Amino acid sequence: MKKLLLLTAIFAVATMSAQDLPQNPEPGKCYVRCTTPDVYVNETTTVVVKPAYKVLKTVPATFKTVTERVLVKEEGKKLSVIPAKWGTESVSYVSKEGANSLKIIPASFSNSSETIEVKPAYAQWELGSPAPDCASGNPDDCRYWCYKGYPAEFTTVSTQKLAADASTTKTAIAAKNASYTKRVMLEPAKVVEEVIPAEYNTITKTVIDKDAYTVEETVPAVTKTVTKEVLKTKGGLTTWKEVECSLVEYQALPINWNTGSSTLTADAKRIIDTRLMPVLQQNPGAKLEIASHTDSRGSASSNQSLSERRAKSVADYLIANGVNASLLVANGYGENKLKNRCADGVSCTEREHASNRRTEFRLIN
Repeated sequence: MKKLLLLTAIFAVATMSAQDLPQNPEPGKCYVRCTTPDVYVNETTTVVVKPAYKVLKTVPATFKTVTERVLVKEEGKKLSVIPAKWGTESVSYVSKEGANSLKIIPASFSNSSETIEVKPAYAQWELGSPAPDCASGNPDDCRYWCYKGYPAEFTTVSTQKLAADASTTKTAIAAKNASYTKRVMLEPAKVVEEVIPAEYNTITKTVIDKDAYTVEETVPAVTKTVTKEVLKTKGGLTTWKEVECSLVEYQALPINWNTGSSTLTADAKRIIDTRLMPVLQQNPGAKLEIASHTDSRGSASSNQSLSERRAKSVADYLIANGVNASLLVANGYGENKLKNRCADGVSCTEREHASNRRTEFRLIN
């Protein structure tokens, strides 16, 4: 294969002098044309695909059932008249009051006398008889005057003396008693007041617990992060690079695909990271073909589709990890490039079929 590539290069130089071939190639070495690709960097931008908006929700009123004790008849009063109770009793009275019978006792007298001074005692001056030895010629000169007293004069008058004045004697006349029967009130009439209690009933009613209200909910904007490639460095220059000759031939990428699946497992990603990524890192600008094959079992169309999907899964994983998409070619060959005789209708072992189910890669111009 190495000799073939070298001969092809020499033939190209001889026949097409216009082509840009490696300068001073060395025999036995392999070269690939590396196009300096446009260098793109991924930038993310956030796009509002739907703006934020408000959603109004009405929350209906809630109710609860309560019981309430209500007055159905007010308290009242009942008045009962209890008549008076009567009895009889005998009442004594004085039908004729007692009195006195009076007897007059006339006054009585006794005989007596009373001495009455009819002329009171008195005294007076009286001229006495002339003295016999009077020497005066006037006889009155020899007379003396005597103050002579005269006793009182009395007279005795027969009188009656009241022995006992007129008086009366009482003779009691006894009173006369009688009796009569009268009705007497033993217990007066009265009014008894009886309280008639109020009457209540229990009713059930529905009352509002919480009135209806509106809840405002803000629906956040819906954004989408879009990754876009932005040209960082313009490429286009073509150079030749010496590579290992083994890399220009198909190399096995030992991915064990699940039957009928094109999904990369964790083991498959690990194989790509450790086997394929270093080749791309060591040969920047080299173009890589990813080739996927199936065995002959199943229809050709389904095998073709499956192989294409598997090759694309590997390419997509590389792109996601920063490999420029322009440097990748993903080809699915289905059952078109079998490595052995196990074509349709040929009986083969599982091991023989397994050798046809493969994923490979190589550097290409």
